[in-house]
Amino acid sequence: MSFTVSSLPIEPFAPLFALDDEALAQRGMLRVTADAPFAFPCRVTLDDATPGETLILLNHEHQAADTPFRSRYAIYVREAAQGPTSTTDVLPPALRRRLLSLRGFDAAGMLRDADVVEGAAAAPVIARMLETPPWPICTPITPSRAATPRVSTAPPRVFRELRGSQSQLNPDALVCAQAGGLRRRGGS
Repeated sequence: MSFTVSSLPIEPFAPLFALDDEALAQRGMLRVTADAPFAFPCRVTLDDATPGETLILLNHEHQAADTPFRSRYAIYVREAAQGPTSTTDVLPPALRRRLLSLRGFDAAGMLRDADVVEGAAAAPVIARMLETPPWPICTPITPSRAATPRVSTAPPRVFRELRGSQSQLNPDALVCAQAGGLRRRGGS
């Protein structure tokens, strides 16, 4: 099954770089400088910052279902990030080179499947999770993030293709290891 991994948008994070360290601290955020390669995965560029780059470290809710599985965790956003990115049928660099914990949630936001896999070998596991019931064939966008299937770990987004369906899925419905959201391939 075809899938797309899509980053978080830059817009909610861009204003943070204009704040001083004290204002960031009041929001529970930190300005950090990458000091090692492959250690600071950006959730907007879906790649690691290089040593010397500035990032904001902040808490992000990536699984918002009103269930015991609701989840937030720390993410990095690079100051140099210009806009969102996506990949189709392949994981982006920051995910491909990491061990990933994948979680599959049903339409009610309850955990139904989970696996730990090397990023370079994750595509078949993602495909299995997207094809396995109880995923609904099509779920319209709703205000509730718990209304669609998801594959999650922490904020890129992984999306399943809805063959023959014109319905659009919730942008936060399917989250795969480190970024955040859902759209069908070719959709928005």
